[in-house]
Amino acid sequence: MSSRQEAILRAIRDWIAETDESPSVRQIGEKVGLSSTSPVAYRLGRLEARGLISRTGHRWRSCRLSA
Repeated sequence: MSSRQEAILRAIRDWIAETDESPSVRQIGEKVGLSSTSPVAYRLGRLEARGLISRTGHRWRSCRLSA
């Protein structure tokens, strides 16, 4: 797993712990230092393909940590 993917997982975990809801793609990007949402969405897709996160709806705002 890349360091950026680890940072994204950490950002999701921290956000859920603080707010009890999933962060948006833009909020994740702000936490990990990416200004564009496209690379964040790409990395979320890769994490989902590896089974590390899942989402209940079509939007990333509904993502959950699998591990």
